[in-house]
Amino acid sequence: MAKKKAARWMQGAVKRPGAFSAKAKRAKMSTHAFAMQKRNAPGRLGKQARLALVFERSAKRGGKRKARRHVTRR
Repeated sequence: MAKKKAARWMQGAVKRPGAFSAKAKRAKMSTHAFAMQKRNAPGRLGKQARLALVFERSAKRGGKRKARRHVTRR
């Protein structure tokens, strides 16, 4: 059960849906550009920016992380 809960953390991560993209729109920037600019900001805005970048990377991967194979070399 813990593994399933850990795999679905993104569903509960967004506290205010649409708030970050609205801020980006008010700044007349794309969501990505706004996130890159504000990723080091303190407080809620910085958290939203970093989460937006995580979501973006996840979407590029198709939402699934590839399994890594550990190969020992001699």
